[in-house]
Amino acid sequence: MKKPITMTVNGVQYQHEVEPRLLLVYYLREVLGLTGTHIGCDTTSCGACTVIMNGLAVKSCTILAVQADGSTILTVEGLAKDGKLHPIQEGFWEEHGLQCGFCTPGMMLTALQILERNADPSEEEIRHGLDGNLCRCTGYQHIVNSILYASRKLREEGVRAIPETAGKGRAGGAGGGR
Repeated sequence: MKKPITMTVNGVQYQHEVEPRLLLVYYLREVLGLTGTHIGCDTTSCGACTVIMNGLAVKSCTILAVQADGSTILTVEGLAKDGKLHPIQEGFWEEHGLQCGFCTPGMMLTALQILERNADPSEEEIRHGLDGNLCRCTGYQHIVNSILYASRKLREEGVRAIPETAGKGRAGGAGGGR
């Protein structure tokens, strides 16, 4: 029996009826067509499915869509505004923080939480914050440099890492992410 859910994703409210066993990652990809959230391991090991839910980075492969009912979700597709890259996107571009790009959306969204918690993190703090996200291509130094770039840019602009539209409501559901 399908369950009705309502959530706001990237500033747009959606209502659907879904199977209770549908994972949030599949809801985002298959129902909403937001394929920037990647499916890597389905076991919370890789972080490719990381999104911001109610202001917190979570691994969407461990949350049922029905658990996210009433939540506010930010995916990688919601970062750029009015054709302008978010500083974390700009950082990954300028500092060459990606190669194949598979882990990049999850890395970017995890980075937002790192920067939300500490606007000026050390390289060590960034590496610790990323420990739930795997990259098989880069060796991480360019990813760390990308986050440091975004940190500087966000401080210069005087804005928060996680856009207000990403919500700060109830934490709800199971999660992961750092």
